[in-house]
Amino acid sequence: MSLSPSKIVCVGRSYAAHAAELGNAIPDQPVLFLKPPSSLTPLADGIAWNQALGSCHYECELCLRIDQPLSQVTNPEQALAAIGAITLGLDLTLRDLQDQLKTKGHPWERAKAFDGACLLGDWVGVSEIKAWDQVQYQLEINQQVRQVGDTSLLIFSIAELLIEINQSFSLQPGDVVMTGTPAGVGALQANDQLNMTLKGQSQDFVWRTYVKA
Repeated sequence: MSLSPSKIVCVGRSYAAHAAELGNAIPDQPVLFLKPPSSLTPLADGIAWNQALGSCHYECELCLRIDQPLSQVTNPEQALAAIGAITLGLDLTLRDLQDQLKTKGHPWERAKAFDGACLLGDWVGVSEIKAWDQVQYQLEINQQVRQVGDTSLLIFSIAELLIEINQSFSLQPGDVVMTGTPAGVGALQANDQLNMTLKGQSQDFVWRTYVKA
């Protein structure tokens, strides 16, 4: 399936350790925000942002491609059956700008939805997933492990996230759900080399990108 997403739904503070490292409270329901399709950029094009807006932080996340419509679905099995493929992605955040916006009580879109704020790997079939609570992945920067993700540590399970999301946003074929980032986020630097690795049943899947000089 090659449909472009009508929207990219992102989950914030899905891992307790990540919420703690940013000084945020652990939520009692998923924190949701959107990225527009215009935020997508190919991994091969690299990472770039307006340096005048301050630091840009990496957030590596397990991403889901929705292949079946979901609207007001509450059955976990039905929600999970709508997932057609998975990959890893980067939810880029202009952290200094986000902090300024939070202080003023303003929305985050300028810090989260800018052009180039979302990079996705190639899609992998769900047959590579043994169980939704046993998905593991990691991000390396310059050959050093920075983030390790494990869906067994999600505050809300994948099924719970999809159910919560589709109560507010009808999900259409091609839409993307970014399930949230584990601890270890930090600022990117010029010429950084990033490797994202997803542990599948048959093999490990690796995607690469870089920060432009």
